[in-house]
Amino acid sequence: MVQKEGSSSVNSSPLQLFSLMSLSPGLGSPYPWLRELKSEERGLCLIQLLVACANQVAAGNVENANVGLEQISHLASPDGDTMQRIAAYFTEALADRMLKGWPGLHKALNSTKISSVSEEILAQRLFFDLCPFLRLSYVITNLAIIEAMEGEKMVHIIDLHSFEPAQWIDLLQALSARPEGPPHLRITGIHEQKEVLELMAHRLIEEAGKLDIPFQFNPIVSKLENLDIECLHVKNGEALAISSVLQLHSVLALDDEMPRRQSPSVSKSLNSVPIQRVFQMNSLTLGDFLEKDVVNGCSPSIDSLSPVSFASSPKMGSFLNALRGLSPKLMVVTEQESNHNAHSLMDRVTEALNFYATLFDCLESTVPRSIEREKVEKMLFGEEIKNIIACEGLERKERHERLEKWIPRLELAGFGRVPLSYHGMLQATRLLQSYGYDGYRIKEEKGCLVIFWQTTPLFSISAWRFRRYS
Repeated sequence: MVQKEGSSSVNSSPLQLFSLMSLSPGLGSPYPWLRELKSEERGLCLIQLLVACANQVAAGNVENANVGLEQISHLASPDGDTMQRIAAYFTEALADRMLKGWPGLHKALNSTKISSVSEEILAQRLFFDLCPFLRLSYVITNLAIIEAMEGEKMVHIIDLHSFEPAQWIDLLQALSARPEGPPHLRITGIHEQKEVLELMAHRLIEEAGKLDIPFQFNPIVSKLENLDIECLHVKNGEALAISSVLQLHSVLALDDEMPRRQSPSVSKSLNSVPIQRVFQMNSLTLGDFLEKDVVNGCSPSIDSLSPVSFASSPKMGSFLNALRGLSPKLMVVTEQESNHNAHSLMDRVTEALNFYATLFDCLESTVPRSIEREKVEKMLFGEEIKNIIACEGLERKERHERLEKWIPRLELAGFGRVPLSYHGMLQATRLLQSYGYDGYRIKEEKGCLVIFWQTTPLFSISAWRFRRYS
């Protein structure tokens, strides 16, 4: 936000009053001047209020947290600008976490809500259609499989979350063009809904028939955390590939039987960044502010800074060891490039604010307002935010972690990294260019690919193999 000549200075802005506000029961008035703020000012004000309110929730100060939620409600809106929409979903998540302190009340308020897997699938497919991230993952995964399976006559692919036929239809078409002819292809699809797998089977068998490719589809109805490895039926002579798109992190929930640890500095961030200083940083974006000020204002807990603790995740280790025991020639892993798995609520809140502010900004910049965009924000991003903030223990599935933690975890399980090829990078770059927006970026890091919106990393793609093939 650049100060225009002749406009009022920051010191004369009503925002200077914001630094004097505190979340206390005596300050529950709506502050009419808040509604008059410009978009940039309102966005920064919402960040301050959200972090302050999250601090109160984390500290168990229900009365103060309630005041904070009321203040935010005067600015937030699921139909507003980027920060207003984010604030709406974060306040819903914080309120849900507070309500869980009264299990009877929480259950009563949610007793008639229907959790629809079909809505979740719809949101994921809309995300696939509106943004390039999933499509990029599929393109890079398929290319890595084609390169790894060159000359193989029997190929078996295990899809850890089988819901989108488009990925494997593209692969079937690519395999049909192999100079040596297509292999016999078997895909094992894993999903908790039988109907989803039946649709996958129908589409893929139909496409394979058109291309005259020998093909089998093996459906397994199961959640990933309940998967019986014996049901995968890997046969001798098959070259095996495993595809995991935004799935492995959910297995980390199985290891969360440890007592919750509280951040020692949970109450310090409210006054850590004076609002006057915020508005002296006119050139900062919301993401810059989050990363440089709000995030740094909350002293991160130990687990958010230290390398991955393998001793504390034996179930994940066992799961990866079981996959390695299948001797895959290739495993391609796509994950969110953010750390939403800290024990400290404040660490998760500040990380999630930065990550989802970027995703919402990406949608705002590239997708016109529509029912489809609203569904992605509400049914996909909104539910992820709620799971990250409101849930604990086995219920908290969205345990995203950065590549810097996945690399040592996979290496310890006996996997060796497979550098993604230059051809894959080229294909990915061309795909991003086809969307016609300058904000998308893709970079190679340690043989893996990281996808950015502007300067913020959002997703990573890495390839691995059983070390016998290295």
